[in-house]
Amino acid sequence: MDIQEYFARISYQGSHNKPDLATMSDIFQHHIQAVPFENLSIHCGESIELDLEATYNKIVRKKRGGWCMENNYLLSWVLKTLGYDVTLLGAKVYVPELDAYPDEIDHLLLRVELDGKSYIVDGGFGMAYQLWQPMELISGTDQPQTPGVFRFQEESGTWYLEKVKRKQCVLNQSTSTSHNVENEVCRRVYLFSLQPRDIEEFRGCNAHLQTAPDSLFVTKSICSLQTADGIRALVGWKLTEIHYNYRDNVDLVEIRIIADEEMEKILKEKFNITLDKKFVPVNMSRLSLF
Repeated sequence: MDIQEYFARISYQGSHNKPDLATMSDIFQHHIQAVPFENLSIHCGESIELDLEATYNKIVRKKRGGWCMENNYLLSWVLKTLGYDVTLLGAKVYVPELDAYPDEIDHLLLRVELDGKSYIVDGGFGMAYQLWQPMELISGTDQPQTPGVFRFQEESGTWYLEKVKRKQCVLNQSTSTSHNVENEVCRRVYLFSLQPRDIEEFRGCNAHLQTAPDSLFVTKSICSLQTADGIRALVGWKLTEIHYNYRDNVDLVEIRIIADEEMEKILKEKFNITLDKKFVPVNMSRLSLF
């Protein structure tokens, strides 16, 4: 694996001689705008391997994206290669429709120790809850970013990531069929502990999420990418493009339905993805991703 090849993949041309916060933030920003959060392999008849070399080949050489266990595992290798002190952590993602968290960890994120401070680096959440910058691990302090205001809350050793939501101006409202969360002011995104994890601890989760009939990733095909001023996301046949804060504390949301014959073109033009196998879109779940 070649760090320069990775930098070319994410179009990063900055310095990387010093493992500091500015460098880490810049690389992170380039990563999330180049590498989609996607589960298309599941809907192309491919398996998702929890193997660093396989992930590198998929994301860097084949110019694909991946989910948390791919994006963040690759980022951990990048940051370690550059001299950062990186620890894997496990999280449980909040399900708003159930007002609950799963029993077992289902999300991989990174903790980076830097200059006496801890930062959470998570380049593998996707959609509208994707961090745009590393977050300092402190409780109860608002940390504004372009997507919105994020913060951590710590309760008896359990940490919660929250995002304060903006209002949305939705064009093509008739095409929106997602769960109504308009009155939701703040969303808990996930909870986690600071217990260090080994990648082996995620193998069961990696297998379950791509095979369980009730898994969100089995019931929805998802591809999302952060842009210069927002995100674009293809969920099933629905393409959503969000422009953050286009006017005072309001996000502009544009939605359109993509025909099957347009899929290949949309994936290439909007996400720079070309698939090896036939892609079958799926959107059976009513769970909200926004």
